[in-house]
Amino acid sequence: MNLKFRLFFLLFIILGLTAVPASAINKVVASYTNLPIRLDGKLDEPAWKHAGIIADLVQQSPHPGEPTPFHTKVYVITTNRALYIGIQCTDPNPSRISVHTMQRDSEMEGDDKVAVLLDTFGDNRTGFLFQVNPAGARTDGLISGPESMSLDWDGIWNARTRRTKTGWTVEMRIPAHTLRFTPGQEVWKMDVQRWVARKQLSLRWAGTTLDCHRFDMRHTGALAGMKRMNQGHGFSVSPYGVVNTNQNFQDGHSALKATAGLDLRYSITPGISGMLTLNTDFAETEVDTRQVNLTRFSLFFPEKREFFLEGSNLFNFGTGLHEDFIPFYSRRIGLYDGKQIPIDFGVKVMGQQGPWSMAMLDVQTRDSDSVPATNMFAGRLTYDVNSHLRIGTIMTNGNPDGISDNTMAGVDALWTTSTFRGNKNFSIGGWFAGTSGDLEAGRKSGWGFKVDYPNDLWDMSITYKEFGDAMDPGLGFLPRPGTRQLSLGMAYQPRPGGRLGNWVRQMFFESYFRYVESLKGVTESWRLFTAPFNVDTQSGAHFEFNIAPQYEFLYEPFEISDGVFIPAGGYHFLRFRVELESPRSNPFVIGTSTWFGEFYTGRLTQARAYLHWSGTGGHLHMELQTEHDYGYLPQGNFVERLWQFKLVYAFTPDLVLSSYTQYDNSSREIGVNNRLRWTIAPGRDIFLVWNYGWEQPLYRPLSRSIPLSNQIALKCRWTWRW
Repeated sequence: MNLKFRLFFLLFIILGLTAVPASAINKVVASYTNLPIRLDGKLDEPAWKHAGIIADLVQQSPHPGEPTPFHTKVYVITTNRALYIGIQCTDPNPSRISVHTMQRDSEMEGDDKVAVLLDTFGDNRTGFLFQVNPAGARTDGLISGPESMSLDWDGIWNARTRRTKTGWTVEMRIPAHTLRFTPGQEVWKMDVQRWVARKQLSLRWAGTTLDCHRFDMRHTGALAGMKRMNQGHGFSVSPYGVVNTNQNFQDGHSALKATAGLDLRYSITPGISGMLTLNTDFAETEVDTRQVNLTRFSLFFPEKREFFLEGSNLFNFGTGLHEDFIPFYSRRIGLYDGKQIPIDFGVKVMGQQGPWSMAMLDVQTRDSDSVPATNMFAGRLTYDVNSHLRIGTIMTNGNPDGISDNTMAGVDALWTTSTFRGNKNFSIGGWFAGTSGDLEAGRKSGWGFKVDYPNDLWDMSITYKEFGDAMDPGLGFLPRPGTRQLSLGMAYQPRPGGRLGNWVRQMFFESYFRYVESLKGVTESWRLFTAPFNVDTQSGAHFEFNIAPQYEFLYEPFEISDGVFIPAGGYHFLRFRVELESPRSNPFVIGTSTWFGEFYTGRLTQARAYLHWSGTGGHLHMELQTEHDYGYLPQGNFVERLWQFKLVYAFTPDLVLSSYTQYDNSSREIGVNNRLRWTIAPGRDIFLVWNYGWEQPLYRPLSRSIPLSNQIALKCRWTWRW
């Protein structure tokens, strides 16, 4: 069976499947007002008395539909330019409300919180997340699938909270400019969710079964009364200025530089926006989290730059790819060989129009010492055939080295339903991609598929991926070309009752098998991961024990650490893991994950531990994380260490000071990233960033570390909208 026939057969199966689409049974009508609303968390303006009301949220987990004392009332108001949402959260014991952070974009894992999810186009796939905790900390994200959401996006919106005798309230204002939608559309899709941390209790307006994933936009209610919402002229301008100093102690070079740039945004159509960035600067971007790499493959680092994050969910391609293949990896732009490459300008067009969705990016970089000026392009286009089937294409052009030609193009299809066998989730999808340009001889294309049954009691999947030996996406991420990869996973996840249920929330009996071979049929890797004991308790604690037999084949000697080489050949080894974590709703959170057992020709112990502490109502937060890897091999012993310490003090949710220190013994470098962010108003920020680096020579104690670099940057960004 040739490749084209296999792909046609897969697409035929997808198109032939049918199911009853999920329908929104809950509905709220947002009231319209032109009266002023002061954002203070009180909900005492006259407009709130006439708001559309959601009377209460329903328990989704752990016992769907059962009553609770945690009542939640939601009010919805719209104006021409903004959506206002007020939420009253009743708590029978308000003194036990859990708050650990005021920091923007925190995951809030141990906090009480409320969230609003909006699907403004009604495509059942993509959406926006707006989340707030009782301290007023805000988190936002872009949803690209039932189990896929990125918190890296920063939208311009605001919220205020207030603690009361009976719980807490929140007032949100989400400007029309921040969203993409079709004007005149009467109904959007929405869900409102609440999390009570100490009870591990989830409440939702819609999608209240255990099989409904949190970000599944197919399970939402209807938000009516939205046809008067508009974006005005749809034009915004964000000038910024940066003053920075950079001192390199190694070569004695220092510089003081002042630069300025501009971001423009315009709504080409109500659903499609265009963005232009000039003389782009990312001085305020947080540093990458260091990682220890004991594999022979490249590590993945997430994108953190705001221009590339806007609309990034629209570039998602394929299914089941994860970090094995990312066709468009935006970190390839403006970063090369560990150095920043100046960007002269970038243009982005993104949005949705009817069943069509698009995202296109074009960036021009400037001449630098190591890379000549070059232009890079990425584009993605999708079409919703119906409520289940989406087909799409993607293309990238350009190479970060500024010299070589490189083009990548691909097509994909995904069919999903949440009503399989009544009310279960099921999906099947496939993809094909090829590259061209200045590449080595060989096969330059790849393809794959995934069949997925992700539900609460049973979670099963099968994924197959094949990558040509000369496949090389210049603007993508592909760590293992020239391989076939098969993944099989099955998890039985019961929620026990009776006496055991008083302690155990859910158990996970998992088994995942991954097999990788070369295109010539040589087995390169396989791994069987099992979890004979994996428990989440009712309090939120986690206990797990794993067994993982593994095989690796090395074509050539592999340097696992400085001066320690593992000879070529095949290696079987058996590894074990113990993982423990205390409840995240507590002020102190302690966790550890330790792998131990055989490793190639010897033994390896990987001990990771972390301690989180928060106090003063979320104003102060500290995190300490460590990793110590001890290898004992006939070829030599080695120790890899990584220390990371984060200290955050939030004066308010809009004025946050953070310090992040990292050290690893491989580079022997200590790096400190200090960052002050003052949000004067949504979209109007001042950043003060100080980065300092030292080196710890092998022949000197830590107290005698040598300074490497000193960087200070002050950036002001101001946004106006019309």
